[in-house]
Amino acid sequence: MSTPAHRLHAPSISKPKLGISACLMGVEVRFNGGHKLSHLCTDSLSQYFDFVPACPEVGIGMGVPRQAIRLVGDIDKPQAVGSVDSDMNVTQALAEYGERMADEMDDLCGYIFMQKSPSCGLERVKVYRENGAPFDGGGRGIYAKAFCDRHPDLPVEEDGRLNDPVLRENFVTRVYAYAAWQALVDSGITRRALTEFHSRYKYQLMANDPVQYRALGNLLGTMGKSDPKEIAPGYFSQLMSALKKPATRRTHTNVLQHLCGYLRKTIGTEDKQEIQAVIDQYHQGIVPLVVPLTLLKHHFRQHPDPYVALQVYLQPHPENLSLRNAI
Repeated sequence: MSTPAHRLHAPSISKPKLGISACLMGVEVRFNGGHKLSHLCTDSLSQYFDFVPACPEVGIGMGVPRQAIRLVGDIDKPQAVGSVDSDMNVTQALAEYGERMADEMDDLCGYIFMQKSPSCGLERVKVYRENGAPFDGGGRGIYAKAFCDRHPDLPVEEDGRLNDPVLRENFVTRVYAYAAWQALVDSGITRRALTEFHSRYKYQLMANDPVQYRALGNLLGTMGKSDPKEIAPGYFSQLMSALKKPATRRTHTNVLQHLCGYLRKTIGTEDKQEIQAVIDQYHQGIVPLVVPLTLLKHHFRQHPDPYVALQVYLQPHPENLSLRNAI
């Protein structure tokens, strides 16, 4: 009995580890003694990920409750000082803690940070000039910057942005790609393993960044007799950069049409017309992505294709997360 096509490529990594700001897990570590519980993280995502909570401000010895801190000075290299007592400077302590935690938490596959936090925010964190006025755009929290500098390819996101269905699906897709790569590294990088990994991500990359998909293919195509272990780090960095670019209805539609091509010799005219009609509805924003995908999976169960069966795109994350029901 053949295995259904949509089951062959579903992620097999069990509960990847995610770092997370402790306040988002409901831990009362905020400066005011409160928390910022994220029901998305605790109720939905916790079924699929093992969370590793951390609070850098508590980690460096600041109490609860405590004086709030803020970023001041140079927009590119701000200082974290007390909002009441500006002589209290915890910049170096937060940076060193970020570096230490990055070294200790080296088995993470992603990190969810608390937005707008002077220690944990990823972007748009207020940085104040000497005259008290904030810079336009803002900066990055001290701890978050130190941590991310140590792991530049790690999928990271802020809790607030995860409320956007497209950004949430994109983040989780990257987490599972990161986990799959770590599994590949652990099993040993060979020329064949690298080529097969890229083949599995063909249509996912085509949806996220078609230009980068071709560039990565060319990179592997010119591998020749080079040591694949030397090429692998650069390949992976470019892969994660490409996957960070959210797919659009246009690029998804392009991928769906490509997948249809594998059925052209095996299904009848009426089925082809039905698939095209549903893809068109998706392209127009009438139905979510899960609708054409479900129909395609149905036909691939009836008419399995070994190459399509390996494609991560059809199920880049656990189906029960239902992440493609709203995009």
